[in-house]
Amino acid sequence: MKPYFYEILEIVLQSIDEGVHVIDNEGRTIIYNKAMAELEGMNPEDVLDKPLLDLFPSLDWNNSTLLKVLSTEKSLIDHPQTYLNNKHKEITTISTTVPVYFDKEKVGALEIAKNITKIKALSDQIMTLQLQLAKPQNRVAAKEKKFTFDSIIGKDEGFLKAIEFAKKAAFSSSSVLIYGETGTGKELVAQSIHYAGMRKNKAFVAQNCAALPEALLEGILFGTVKGGFTGAVDRPGLFEQANGGTIFLDELNSMGLLLQSKLLRVLQEGYVRRIGGIKDIPIDVRIIASTNEEPYEAVEKGILRKDLFYRINVIPINLPPLRERKDDIEVLMNGFIEKINHKMNKKIIGAEEKVLKAFKSYRWPGNVRELENTIEAAMNIIENETILKMEHFPPQISAKLFAPIPTRKLTFRKNLTDTLLEIESDLIIKALRESDDNISKAAEQLGIKRQTLQHKMKKYNIARI
Repeated sequence: MKPYFYEILEIVLQSIDEGVHVIDNEGRTIIYNKAMAELEGMNPEDVLDKPLLDLFPSLDWNNSTLLKVLSTEKSLIDHPQTYLNNKHKEITTISTTVPVYFDKEKVGALEIAKNITKIKALSDQIMTLQLQLAKPQNRVAAKEKKFTFDSIIGKDEGFLKAIEFAKKAAFSSSSVLIYGETGTGKELVAQSIHYAGMRKNKAFVAQNCAALPEALLEGILFGTVKGGFTGAVDRPGLFEQANGGTIFLDELNSMGLLLQSKLLRVLQEGYVRRIGGIKDIPIDVRIIASTNEEPYEAVEKGILRKDLFYRINVIPINLPPLRERKDDIEVLMNGFIEKINHKMNKKIIGAEEKVLKAFKSYRWPGNVRELENTIEAAMNIIENETILKMEHFPPQISAKLFAPIPTRKLTFRKNLTDTLLEIESDLIIKALRESDDNISKAAEQLGIKRQTLQHKMKKYNIARI
C-alpha cells in the first residue's frame, strides 16, 4: 500500500457531499466527515470519540440506524430517518447503514447519509395541503384548476387521433399509460380523462415520480404509521386520498424498481398498507400513468418493470411532439397570446411572419410548454406594440430561434464514397444542433438507433455540440 494512501482517503472523505459516520462496538464515533457535521450542525471535535446517545437525545438502541445495525448486523439500505441533534434541530436523511468487519470480526457500523431535510419539509407541506383539499368542502373553496378536453388546442391529425382515443378512455375504469416527451401535455390529458368520466366528482391526485427520493415517495403514495421509521407520523398516502377517484403518476419510468414492485402489488390486490403498518386498506382508484421515454424502450433498458408495464398499459395513448405538429404551432401561438393577454392586460394580436416562420422551423425540445414560455417571455418585453417581433425575444431565446444554421456547399470529393461520408457527417452535426445536443432526439430525427449514432459520432470524430 502506498504511504500516502490514508492522506488520499481522508481528502476523499472530507470532499464528498454525502455524510459519513462510523461508530465502534461501544457506540463511540470514530469517523465523522465534514458533510455529516454540516448536515447535523455539529463540530467534528465535539462528536469524535463520544457516545452516540450522548449527542443525539432523541435516539436510542431501537430507533438509531447505526446502533440497530451494530446490534443486528443487518444492513439498512436507503432508509429514511428523522431525528434531533443535540441542539434540538430536526434533521431528515436517507441513509445506508452497514456493519463493519475486520478479520471476520464485527468492529463497528458505518452510515452514509444524504440530507433531505428541506425536501421532507416541502413534501410534508404538500401532503398537509392535499389532505385539506381532499375534503369536499375545501375542494370547492380552493377552486381547483381543472383541465378538460375543451382546454386542448390542436388540429394535427395524429394529435387529434390521440385525443379521440383519450375521450373514449374517459368512460372506462381501466388503467391508462400516456407516453409523450416533456411538455407535450400529459397531465392536461390525464385531467381531461378524469373530468370527462364517471369519477369526475371525486379527487384527482397527481404525483411526479421523479420529484422525490424513492424512500419519501413510498410514504407519500402509501402513507405512514407512527413508528414505521424514525420520525414517521400517522398519515394517509395519496392512494387513500384518491379513493374513489383518479391518481396520476407522472414520469413513472423515473420510479425505482423496488417501489414499482410495491405499486404492482397495490394494482393487483386493490389495497395499500402504510409503511410500518399491518392493516390492509382497501382502495378503489383509477390509475393514469405517464412516461417521457418510449415505454417499450424503458422496459428493454430495465428501468420499467415488464409486469407493471403490461398491468398499466391497458389503454395506451401516445402524444406526438410539437415538431410533428407543425400545423398546430400557429393555433397554439394564438391561443397562448390570448391567454397571456388576459393575464398581463396586453393587446397583442399576433406575430410577424419572420417569427412564425422561425417557430415552425425550430425543433421545440421542450414542446408545447417551451412554446408557451417563449411567447410569455416576449410578451413581458413588448410595451406599446401589438405584434410580436424578433427584437422582443430575450437574447438566450433569440440565439436558438433565429440563428441561421450554417450550411456548407456540397463539393464532390475524389469519389462518391468520400462525398457520401461527408454528407452523413454534416447531417449528424445538423441533427445534434437542432436537438440541443440530445443524442436520443438526434437519433430519432435521423431515424437510427442511439447506439448507431454514438458509433458514427466516434467514427467521424464528432464532439458534442
